[in-house]
Amino acid sequence: MKKILVTGSNGLLGQKIVEILAGLKSGGIIATSKNTDKIVDVKGYDFELLDLTNHVETAYIIRTHNPDTIINTAAMTQVDKCEEQKAECWRINVEALKNLVKCSNNINAHLINLSSDFVFDGTGGPYSENDIPNPLSYYGLSKWEGEKIVEDQADKWTIVRTILVYGVNLKMTRLNIVLWVKNSLEAGKPIRVVNDQFRAPTLVDDLANACIEMAVREKTGIFHISGPEMMSIVDIAYKVADYYKLDKSLITPISSAELNEIAQRPRSTGFVLDKAKKEINYLPHTLEEGLKIT
Repeated sequence: MKKILVTGSNGLLGQKIVEILAGLKSGGIIATSKNTDKIVDVKGYDFELLDLTNHVETAYIIRTHNPDTIINTAAMTQVDKCEEQKAECWRINVEALKNLVKCSNNINAHLINLSSDFVFDGTGGPYSENDIPNPLSYYGLSKWEGEKIVEDQADKWTIVRTILVYGVNLKMTRLNIVLWVKNSLEAGKPIRVVNDQFRAPTLVDDLANACIEMAVREKTGIFHISGPEMMSIVDIAYKVADYYKLDKSLITPISSAELNEIAQRPRSTGFVLDKAKKEINYLPHTLEEGLKIT
Protein backbone atom coordinates (compact mmCIF):
# COMPACT_ATOMS: atom_id res chain seq x y z
CA MET A 1 0.00 0.00 0.00
CA LYS A 2 1.23 3.51 -0.78
CA LYS A 3 2.28 6.03 1.82
CA ILE A 4 -0.40 8.73 1.75
CA LEU A 5 -0.37 12.19 3.31
CA VAL A 6 -3.77 13.83 3.86
CA THR A 7 -4.12 17.58 4.30
CA GLY A 8 -7.14 19.07 6.06
CA SER A 9 -7.49 15.91 8.14
CA ASN A 10 -9.83 17.55 10.66
CA GLY A 11 -12.49 18.11 8.02
CA LEU A 12 -15.31 15.74 7.13
CA LEU A 13 -13.56 14.27 4.10
CA GLY A 14 -10.07 14.29 5.60
CA GLN A 15 -11.21 12.39 8.67
CA LYS A 16 -13.04 9.83 6.56
CA ILE A 17 -10.02 9.19 4.31
CA VAL A 18 -7.77 8.65 7.33
CA GLU A 19 -10.35 6.36 8.94
CA ILE A 20 -10.68 4.19 5.83
CA LEU A 21 -6.93 4.02 5.22
CA ALA A 22 -6.31 3.06 8.85
CA GLY A 23 -8.86 0.27 8.50
CA LEU A 24 -7.02 -1.00 5.43
CA LYS A 25 -3.79 -1.05 7.44
CA SER A 26 -2.01 0.81 4.66
CA GLY A 27 1.75 1.19 4.56
CA GLY A 28 1.80 4.71 5.98
CA ILE A 29 -0.77 7.40 6.74
CA ILE A 30 0.13 10.96 7.65
CA ALA A 31 -2.78 13.15 8.73
CA THR A 32 -2.09 16.89 8.71
CA SER A 33 -4.06 19.94 9.79
CA LYS A 34 -3.33 23.48 10.92
CA ASN A 35 -5.20 22.70 14.18
CA THR A 36 -4.83 19.98 16.81
CA ASP A 37 -5.84 16.48 15.71
CA LYS A 38 -9.59 15.91 16.09
CA ILE A 39 -9.77 12.34 14.84
CA VAL A 40 -10.94 10.02 17.61
CA ASP A 41 -11.05 6.24 18.04
CA VAL A 42 -8.80 5.67 15.04
CA LYS A 43 -5.27 4.23 15.32
CA GLY A 44 -2.54 3.50 12.85
CA TYR A 45 -1.61 6.93 11.50
CA ASP A 46 0.82 9.75 12.25
CA PHE A 47 -0.32 13.33 12.78
CA GLU A 48 1.49 16.57 11.98
CA LEU A 49 0.46 20.18 12.47
CA LEU A 50 0.73 21.82 9.07
CA ASP A 51 -0.10 25.29 7.76
CA LEU A 52 -0.04 24.94 3.99
CA THR A 53 0.38 28.68 3.53
CA ASN A 54 3.83 28.36 5.16
CA HIS A 55 6.14 27.11 2.40
CA VAL A 56 9.05 26.24 4.71
CA GLU A 57 6.81 24.23 7.02
CA THR A 58 5.07 22.49 4.13
CA ALA A 59 8.37 21.58 2.47
CA TYR A 60 9.78 20.22 5.73
CA ILE A 61 6.77 18.01 6.57
CA ILE A 62 6.47 16.62 3.06
CA ARG A 63 10.20 16.02 2.66
CA THR A 64 10.37 14.34 6.07
CA HIS A 65 7.55 11.88 5.39
CA ASN A 66 8.19 11.50 1.63
CA PRO A 67 4.68 10.23 0.74
CA ASP A 68 3.84 8.56 -2.55
CA THR A 69 0.52 10.43 -2.68
CA ILE A 70 -0.80 13.68 -1.23
CA ILE A 71 -4.57 14.09 -0.99
CA ASN A 72 -5.37 17.77 -0.49
CA THR A 73 -8.72 18.25 1.21
CA ALA A 74 -7.72 21.52 2.92
CA ALA A 75 -9.57 24.61 1.69
CA MET A 76 -11.63 27.61 2.67
CA THR A 77 -15.09 26.42 1.61
CA GLN A 78 -17.59 28.78 3.24
CA VAL A 79 -18.89 30.48 0.10
CA ASP A 80 -20.11 33.73 1.64
CA LYS A 81 -17.02 34.04 3.85
CA CYS A 82 -14.86 33.68 0.74
CA GLU A 83 -16.81 36.51 -0.88
CA GLU A 84 -16.26 38.74 2.13
CA GLN A 85 -12.65 37.75 2.83
CA LYS A 86 -11.20 37.47 -0.65
CA ALA A 87 -7.55 37.87 0.36
CA GLU A 88 -7.80 35.06 2.93
CA CYS A 89 -9.68 32.86 0.46
CA TRP A 90 -6.96 33.40 -2.17
CA ARG A 91 -4.20 32.74 0.35
CA ILE A 92 -5.69 29.38 1.40
CA ASN A 93 -7.20 28.11 -1.85
CA VAL A 94 -4.60 29.38 -4.33
CA GLU A 95 -1.32 30.48 -2.78
CA ALA A 96 -1.14 27.45 -0.46
CA LEU A 97 -1.73 25.17 -3.43
CA LYS A 98 1.29 26.67 -5.19
CA ASN A 99 3.36 25.60 -2.17
CA LEU A 100 1.87 22.13 -2.23
CA VAL A 101 2.51 21.65 -5.95
CA LYS A 102 6.18 22.61 -5.61
CA CYS A 103 6.67 20.28 -2.66
CA SER A 104 4.88 17.42 -4.42
CA ASN A 105 7.06 17.82 -7.49
CA ASN A 106 10.21 17.83 -5.38
CA ILE A 107 9.53 14.29 -4.15
CA ASN A 108 7.72 13.06 -7.29
CA ALA A 109 4.46 12.58 -5.35
CA HIS A 110 1.04 12.16 -6.91
CA LEU A 111 -1.09 15.18 -5.92
CA ILE A 112 -4.85 14.63 -5.65
CA ASN A 113 -6.62 17.97 -5.20
CA LEU A 114 -10.27 18.40 -4.23
CA SER A 115 -12.37 20.90 -6.14
CA SER A 116 -16.03 21.81 -6.46
CA ASP A 117 -19.08 22.01 -8.69
CA PHE A 118 -18.99 25.75 -7.93
CA VAL A 119 -16.43 26.17 -10.70
CA PHE A 120 -19.48 25.99 -13.00
CA ASP A 121 -22.24 28.59 -13.44
CA GLY A 122 -25.12 26.12 -13.15
CA THR A 123 -26.67 26.76 -16.58
CA GLY A 124 -25.39 23.73 -18.50
CA GLY A 125 -25.41 20.74 -16.17
CA PRO A 126 -25.04 17.90 -15.65
CA TYR A 127 -21.37 18.60 -16.31
CA SER A 128 -18.69 16.31 -17.69
CA GLU A 129 -14.98 16.64 -17.02
CA ASN A 130 -14.56 18.32 -20.41
CA ASP A 131 -16.97 21.19 -19.75
CA ILE A 132 -15.43 24.65 -19.33
CA PRO A 133 -15.75 26.26 -15.87
CA ASN A 134 -17.40 29.65 -15.43
CA PRO A 135 -17.61 30.37 -11.68
CA LEU A 136 -20.15 32.81 -10.25
CA SER A 137 -18.57 33.32 -6.82
CA TYR A 138 -15.12 34.16 -5.51
CA TYR A 139 -15.01 30.73 -3.88
CA GLY A 140 -15.66 29.11 -7.26
CA LEU A 141 -13.05 31.33 -8.87
CA SER A 142 -10.44 30.38 -6.26
CA LYS A 143 -11.12 26.67 -6.78
CA TRP A 144 -10.83 27.02 -10.55
CA GLU A 145 -7.60 28.98 -10.20
CA GLY A 146 -6.32 26.21 -7.94
CA GLU A 147 -7.25 23.65 -10.59
CA LYS A 148 -5.27 25.56 -13.21
CA ILE A 149 -2.21 25.69 -10.96
CA VAL A 150 -2.37 21.93 -10.40
CA GLU A 151 -2.92 21.14 -14.06
CA ASP A 152 -0.23 23.52 -15.32
CA GLN A 153 2.46 23.03 -12.68
CA ALA A 154 2.12 19.62 -11.01
CA ASP A 155 4.06 16.73 -12.53
CA LYS A 156 1.60 14.04 -11.49
CA TRP A 157 -1.89 15.23 -10.60
CA THR A 158 -5.57 14.46 -10.22
CA ILE A 159 -8.40 16.96 -9.74
CA VAL A 160 -11.51 15.61 -8.04
CA ARG A 161 -14.59 17.82 -8.29
CA THR A 162 -17.47 17.03 -5.97
CA ILE A 163 -20.89 18.31 -4.86
CA LEU A 164 -22.49 19.02 -1.47
CA VAL A 165 -20.72 16.42 0.66
CA TYR A 166 -22.56 15.05 3.70
CA GLY A 167 -21.84 12.60 6.49
CA VAL A 168 -21.00 12.32 10.16
CA ASN A 169 -17.79 12.38 12.18
CA LEU A 170 -17.30 12.68 15.91
CA LYS A 171 -15.77 16.15 16.16
CA MET A 172 -17.36 18.31 13.50
CA THR A 173 -15.95 21.80 13.06
CA ARG A 174 -18.72 22.76 10.62
CA LEU A 175 -22.13 21.32 9.85
CA ASN A 176 -22.99 19.83 6.47
CA ILE A 177 -26.48 19.90 4.95
CA VAL A 178 -27.69 16.67 6.58
CA LEU A 179 -26.46 17.49 10.08
CA TRP A 180 -27.72 21.07 9.86
CA VAL A 181 -31.24 19.94 8.97
CA LYS A 182 -31.22 17.08 11.48
CA ASN A 183 -29.89 19.15 14.38
CA SER A 184 -32.20 22.08 13.67
CA LEU A 185 -35.36 19.99 13.45
CA GLU A 186 -34.44 17.91 16.51
CA ALA A 187 -34.12 21.19 18.42
CA GLY A 188 -37.51 22.36 17.13
CA LYS A 189 -35.89 25.19 15.21
CA PRO A 190 -37.64 26.42 12.04
CA ILE A 191 -35.39 26.55 8.98
CA ARG A 192 -35.65 28.22 5.59
CA VAL A 193 -34.29 26.18 2.69
CA VAL A 194 -33.94 27.17 -0.95
CA ASN A 195 -36.18 25.44 -3.48
CA ASP A 196 -34.58 26.73 -6.69
CA GLN A 197 -31.04 25.35 -6.37
CA PHE A 198 -30.38 21.76 -7.43
CA ARG A 199 -27.51 19.50 -6.40
CA ALA A 200 -26.42 15.85 -6.31
CA PRO A 201 -25.58 15.26 -2.62
CA THR A 202 -22.44 13.18 -2.12
CA LEU A 203 -21.88 10.71 0.72
CA VAL A 204 -18.45 11.37 2.24
CA ASP A 205 -17.70 7.62 2.31
CA ASP A 206 -18.16 7.45 -1.47
CA LEU A 207 -15.92 10.45 -2.05
CA ALA A 208 -13.22 9.19 0.32
CA ASN A 209 -13.15 5.76 -1.28
CA ALA A 210 -12.97 7.34 -4.74
CA CYS A 211 -9.94 9.41 -3.70
CA ILE A 212 -8.23 6.32 -2.29
CA GLU A 213 -8.95 4.32 -5.45
CA MET A 214 -7.37 7.07 -7.54
CA ALA A 215 -4.32 7.01 -5.30
CA VAL A 216 -3.96 3.22 -5.47
CA ARG A 217 -4.57 3.03 -9.22
CA GLU A 218 -2.52 6.18 -9.89
CA LYS A 219 -5.32 7.72 -11.92
CA THR A 220 -4.56 11.18 -13.26
CA GLY A 221 -6.62 13.95 -14.84
CA ILE A 222 -9.98 15.42 -13.84
CA PHE A 223 -12.69 13.27 -12.25
CA HIS A 224 -16.26 14.13 -11.29
CA ILE A 225 -17.44 12.44 -8.09
CA SER A 226 -20.92 13.00 -6.66
CA GLY A 227 -24.12 11.27 -5.63
CA PRO A 228 -26.29 9.79 -8.40
CA GLU A 229 -29.44 11.87 -7.76
CA MET A 230 -30.24 15.48 -8.62
CA MET A 231 -32.71 17.21 -6.31
CA SER A 232 -33.51 20.62 -4.90
CA ILE A 233 -31.89 21.55 -1.63
CA VAL A 234 -35.28 21.77 0.05
CA ASP A 235 -36.05 18.23 -1.14
CA ILE A 236 -32.82 17.10 0.52
CA ALA A 237 -34.09 18.68 3.73
CA TYR A 238 -37.45 16.91 3.40
CA LYS A 239 -35.74 13.55 2.84
CA VAL A 240 -33.61 14.06 5.95
CA ALA A 241 -36.73 14.93 7.96
CA ASP A 242 -38.54 11.85 6.65
CA TYR A 243 -35.63 9.54 7.40
CA TYR A 244 -35.22 10.72 10.99
CA LYS A 245 -39.01 11.11 11.45
CA LEU A 246 -38.74 14.82 12.24
CA ASP A 247 -41.29 17.61 11.82
CA LYS A 248 -41.27 18.74 8.17
CA SER A 249 -43.57 21.66 8.98
CA LEU A 250 -40.52 23.41 10.44
CA ILE A 251 -39.06 23.61 6.90
CA THR A 252 -40.06 26.66 4.85
CA PRO A 253 -39.18 26.56 1.14
CA ILE A 254 -37.87 29.89 -0.16
CA SER A 255 -36.23 31.23 -3.29
CA SER A 256 -32.55 32.09 -3.53
CA ALA A 257 -33.54 35.74 -3.82
CA GLU A 258 -35.40 35.54 -0.51
CA LEU A 259 -32.42 33.96 1.21
CA ASN A 260 -30.32 36.93 0.09
CA GLU A 261 -26.95 35.19 0.29
CA ILE A 262 -23.82 37.27 -0.17
CA ALA A 263 -22.29 35.10 -2.92
CA GLN A 264 -24.14 33.93 -5.99
CA ARG A 265 -24.64 30.16 -6.25
CA PRO A 266 -25.07 28.09 -9.42
CA ARG A 267 -28.72 27.20 -9.91
CA SER A 268 -28.22 23.58 -11.00
CA THR A 269 -25.01 21.60 -11.28
CA GLY A 270 -24.88 17.79 -11.27
CA PHE A 271 -22.16 15.64 -12.81
CA VAL A 272 -21.81 13.07 -15.55
CA LEU A 273 -20.19 10.18 -13.68
CA ASP A 274 -19.34 7.89 -16.61
CA LYS A 275 -15.55 8.40 -16.37
CA ALA A 276 -15.39 7.53 -12.66
CA LYS A 277 -17.69 4.54 -13.11
CA LYS A 278 -15.51 3.20 -15.92
CA GLU A 279 -12.03 3.92 -14.52
CA ILE A 280 -12.42 3.31 -10.77
CA ASN A 281 -15.70 1.36 -10.67
CA TYR A 282 -17.41 4.21 -8.83
CA LEU A 283 -20.85 3.19 -7.52
CA PRO A 284 -22.34 6.04 -5.47
CA HIS A 285 -25.11 5.68 -2.92
CA THR A 286 -28.44 7.43 -3.17
CA LEU A 287 -29.29 9.92 -0.43
CA GLU A 288 -31.58 7.43 1.29
CA GLU A 289 -28.86 4.76 1.19
CA GLY A 290 -26.32 7.30 2.44
CA LEU A 291 -28.48 8.32 5.40
CA LYS A 292 -28.61 4.68 6.48
CA ILE A 293 -24.81 4.52 6.38
CA THR A 294 -24.30 7.75 8.34
